[in-house]
Amino acid sequence: MTVLVDAQTRVVVQGITGHQGTVHTRQMQLFGTQVVAGVTPGKAGTEVEGVPVFDSVRDAVAKTHANASCIFVPAPFAKDALIEAVDAGILLSVVVTEHIPFHDMLVMYHYSKSKGGRIIGPNCPGIAAPGLSKVGIIPNVVFRRGRVGVISRSGTLTYEIVNGISEHGIGQSTCIGLGGDPVVGTSFVDALPMFESDPDTDLIVLVGEIGGQSEEDGAEYIRQHVTKPVVAYIAGRASPPGKRMGHAGAIISRGRGTAETKLAALSAAGAQVARFPYEIPDLVAQIVARQNRR
Repeated sequence: MTVLVDAQTRVVVQGITGHQGTVHTRQMQLFGTQVVAGVTPGKAGTEVEGVPVFDSVRDAVAKTHANASCIFVPAPFAKDALIEAVDAGILLSVVVTEHIPFHDMLVMYHYSKSKGGRIIGPNCPGIAAPGLSKVGIIPNVVFRRGRVGVISRSGTLTYEIVNGISEHGIGQSTCIGLGGDPVVGTSFVDALPMFESDPDTDLIVLVGEIGGQSEEDGAEYIRQHVTKPVVAYIAGRASPPGKRMGHAGAIISRGRGTAETKLAALSAAGAQVARFPYEIPDLVAQIVARQNRR
């Protein structure tokens, strides 16, 4: 069992004929993902990397039984692309696109949720279950199959930390890149219960950053509901007062959202907190060693 994606995940790539869509379709295929369809209006009947292209998601689902979407559509059209996917019956949409207007994402979030769907992103690297499926742009080479679940707001830190865990000979069950925008489709509080209930995940790595309060909310959920070990890291400890990180969601306000408040909340919830990214693989290795001795 994995979280959200597995060997039965069948992906339709919206915007497959663009440069990013084409490149990452090939990388998803190399990862082992079933990329069964692409969508670009006006390009029906063509192929990209051996994948048939359709004019609409509804046509793609009808012909290929796709059950997940990876959206590379430019920001001005991302809302319509997401709504099209949901209306075609797609319940998992990974929105890689960045710079989506705030109010567009509010519409996307509530529309998808009202239909029973889930969004990963926007402005995210996606989701990967090593050896089974990847939907998004996370580099293939950093993964190995294992029992560590990773949830992260930062794309590049996700790659670095997953790679470090793999170099310690420890693999991952599922890795979710949540995205760094103010409004995202899946939060820490949404992802944590999925990893807690996943029998193939033995411990959870949570990677956050300054701004917003999603990490504090996640810490409260961990305190009340999570029984598995959690290793946490917060980026931005050295950010000067009054400054903000590059992510649109990294805005500090009213005494919440600082590295200090997030670290304190996670530590109080029982998570092992790393000071630097390179400490995370060591902490994970120590927990795995203790689990193996039981």
